[in-house]
Amino acid sequence: MKTATPTSSGPESGRGSGSVKSAALWAAASQYSQFALQFITSVLVSRFFLKPEEIGMFSVALATAMILSVIQDFGLTRYLGRHPTADDETVRHCTVIAVAFSFLLAALILALAWPVARFYGEPRLFPILALIAASYLLNPWSVVPVALLSRRLDFRGTFLVNASGAIASSGCALTLAALGFSAESLAWAMIAQAAVRAIMAQILRPTRPGLGLNPARLKEIITFGSGSALLYLSGGIGMRTPDLIVGRLQGMAATGLFSRGVALASQLHYLVAGAVGSIYYPTFARLRDEGRELGPYYERVVAAHGAIVWPAMALLAVLSQPVILLLYGPGWAGAAPLLAYVAIAECCFVALPLHMDLPILLGHLRRLFWFNLADTALSVGTLMAGAAIGVEAAAASRIVYGLGWLCIYAGWMQRLVGFSWRAILRTYAASLSVALVTALPALWAVTFWRSPATLGFTGLVASGALGGIAWVLAIALLRHPARADLAGMALHLIHPVMSRIPAFKRRQNVVNSPDS
Repeated sequence: MKTATPTSSGPESGRGSGSVKSAALWAAASQYSQFALQFITSVLVSRFFLKPEEIGMFSVALATAMILSVIQDFGLTRYLGRHPTADDETVRHCTVIAVAFSFLLAALILALAWPVARFYGEPRLFPILALIAASYLLNPWSVVPVALLSRRLDFRGTFLVNASGAIASSGCALTLAALGFSAESLAWAMIAQAAVRAIMAQILRPTRPGLGLNPARLKEIITFGSGSALLYLSGGIGMRTPDLIVGRLQGMAATGLFSRGVALASQLHYLVAGAVGSIYYPTFARLRDEGRELGPYYERVVAAHGAIVWPAMALLAVLSQPVILLLYGPGWAGAAPLLAYVAIAECCFVALPLHMDLPILLGHLRRLFWFNLADTALSVGTLMAGAAIGVEAAAASRIVYGLGWLCIYAGWMQRLVGFSWRAILRTYAASLSVALVTALPALWAVTFWRSPATLGFTGLVASGALGGIAWVLAIALLRHPARADLAGMALHLIHPVMSRIPAFKRRQNVVNSPDS
């Protein structure tokens, strides 16, 4: 790989010069605050206010809208992330396109609302979809500002945008659900979230559409966006059709159980690793601009995901029943086996991170589209086969899909990024070993100490705590490739707290003194 002449990534390029570790911590704060609010809201809404069939109805409506919502962003985040300068003219053109496509998206969702309601035999799907369509009219006022903040690694700004929106969403959902608004309460919460996000984003990084547009510039952005939109439409079909297929073949109650199991696995995934995922694209863009080899950095990302996500998912799979019973109550017990299957499948999808971001960054959009079509066909095909049997088989099909997904992307990603197969396979082996060690205390608890149904809160906490201790020991004793990065991140995280302790400050002064 040729070494390019380093290019500036300072303020004049619009990328900023923020610390990657600082950005990662702000991204983590943003992700964790959103996770906490969404998690608490979902637990309260599911346990006290809405039944599985009501959650299933909203899930079907949301899945329908989100298949189309790929044109909301229209590739603008990626376009601004890879643009050399992201100057004012570019930002203005992107804002105009975002607003225009938000109206198109809302119109498409509204046009589909009644046919979808008739297809599922649920008239209430129409008003839910209409409310979701209205929320998308507000989204463009946060899309471009957040993209610009991310480009500069200003994740403090994105934290404020995301946290304020999450607070508005949670407050609205809980209030309306308690008042008896049923599934519609979740749709109204989407409107509240979009409105607050838009206001906060415009305060932090105002963007305005304007006249005097350049047709050539519009064509350039739309051409890039159309390729991205087709790609994300294909990906959206694969990601969002599970609820639609299960809803049609197994009913709304089964969809509610399925979506809750999938959501809980996804939430844990983002809790333990997704927090820093948003910094990867701008970070790899900076590495590309500086002409560095991407392979070694990608190996570190794979190692970090394997060290964190695989053990977490193994622990969740073993404790799926006590987790579901504790959080949602016995009315949701049917979601436990579904959660276990989906948690295992998640390990496959984090084995090759950035499978869409890096090809886009490196200019391989067209080829990525064809890989994604094969990915989507495999997802839909395996799910339809499973859902035709039952909801548990539908969840189990995600494991088959995950293994096939790895086969589709592995060779291409290696050729694209240039990582070492030896390093990656060593990471996989180490991550699997750490995952098994982490899950052992929980497996013993539900097999020999108590049953999954009787483990209870104290047993769940004890199993999780012992699993955490086992994880730390396994990372160190098995010499996992990510151990140095994890230790560095932990030290960076606790340093501001430790620096306030007088004894630690005196020790640092001694270490940093010229005579030491």
